[in-house]
Amino acid sequence: MENIHSEDFLREFHIPDYLLIPGAKGEYLRHVPACPVVVFINSRSGGQLGGDLLVTYRSVLNPSQVYDLNEETPDKVLRKLFLNLEKLKANKDELALKVQERLRIIVAGGDGTAGWLLGVVCDLKLSCPPPIATVPLGTGNNLPFAFGWGKKNPGTDRDSVLSFLSQVKGAKEMKVDSWHILLRMRTPKEGACEPIAPLDLPHSLHAFHRVSSSDDLNREGCSTFRGGFWNYFSMGMDAQVSYAFHSERKLHPEKFKNQLNNQKTYAKLVGSQGWFSASLHHPSSRNIAQLAKVMIMKKNGEWQELKVPHYIRSIICLNLPSFSGGLNPWGTPNKLRARDRELTPPYVDDGLIEIVGFKDAWHGLVLLAPKGHGTRLAQARRVKFEFHKGAASETYMRIDGEPWKQPLPSDDDTVVVEISHLHQVKMLATPGCKSKSVYDPSTPKKDDHDAEDDNDSDDADDAVDEEGRKFGAADTFKIPDEVDISHLS
Repeated sequence: MENIHSEDFLREFHIPDYLLIPGAKGEYLRHVPACPVVVFINSRSGGQLGGDLLVTYRSVLNPSQVYDLNEETPDKVLRKLFLNLEKLKANKDELALKVQERLRIIVAGGDGTAGWLLGVVCDLKLSCPPPIATVPLGTGNNLPFAFGWGKKNPGTDRDSVLSFLSQVKGAKEMKVDSWHILLRMRTPKEGACEPIAPLDLPHSLHAFHRVSSSDDLNREGCSTFRGGFWNYFSMGMDAQVSYAFHSERKLHPEKFKNQLNNQKTYAKLVGSQGWFSASLHHPSSRNIAQLAKVMIMKKNGEWQELKVPHYIRSIICLNLPSFSGGLNPWGTPNKLRARDRELTPPYVDDGLIEIVGFKDAWHGLVLLAPKGHGTRLAQARRVKFEFHKGAASETYMRIDGEPWKQPLPSDDDTVVVEISHLHQVKMLATPGCKSKSVYDPSTPKKDDHDAEDDNDSDDADDAVDEEGRKFGAADTFKIPDEVDISHLS
């Protein structure tokens, strides 16, 4: 057991100023740190917890290696840091080389904050991208939970921080898929077709924006938007409840400072909106099958229609085995059942996304049972929703916990949402975490016909230029200045 209170322990994480700040005076170190860390904290997450955590980390580590995301954006910090390390390496600085090789990132905030960091690391295309550990400061905390960091807001005292650092030092690296989302709709002759008003952008979709006229994905007469996600995309009843919750939180932020109270409010909204008896309270147009045609692509590069049961009112495209605060809608497919024989466990790095359906809130409660799961619909490399003409005036969508109300023009059927594999990034995971790798010898292997090279595809539709493969095509993956990141969750 390590003595986490010793100076020797803290030296394993220390980075001297001259490596962090160009031109700073050099600091001779006899010991090369085993686990140098750069820490990013959303000081407005978790009520006062983010601010308290910032103070504690700066008291434990070199304050220059701990950044407040409300003051400095991660793209600028990491770009400056890695440029400085490259210059020092060119001057034969051995410490710079070792720190770059061993560097790990800690991000404290909600899933939106964590997704921001993941996207920045993805976009910067660093020669040696550091793996990322996540501190749960949000309401759902699906990303931290999926990789073993818990889902409850952590302690902010010195002992809690030291214990977390010890876990980071002993954590394993694991790759995780990221997913590109494209939304295209015909520009109406009258009125606006923006999917979301600028200040109502889902914060985890801060890269979700209109593509430029020079982008290959742009089509004349259409408005095209793009973004990305790590955990899930959902549409239907769950997104509608989430939208009501976030709308209420924007109006009365003072009532949403406590994680437990937030979860109670969420449960009340499920009941008040009638989703426990959806068939009685909501029109059939809310059924996914009547709202849109769902197309999937598996392995052969050909689209095929997914048969969605008529009663499904919520559909989830899931990347991680954690949804809605740690629940796993996919479960574990039973190979003895005929309909499950083509399905695999939910690996986070296999280039496949799990598609699950729910019919009402009672159906959702099966997730609370030890082996409960939703209706498994398919696993696919790409998913496309083609909305039916005049089926509804709007629907609700959600990405990584952040919802929005999506208008659906009634005079055409060209509204399309398409999801495709984008990149991978390295996460840090604790032993025994929920997430499983297809390449981990300790996890069950996929069948031979599933063991293809996940990056291999000869389908022309998969061709996206290098610039377009940035996460959301954002130059710096920066959250817009006008957006207050205090609501990131």
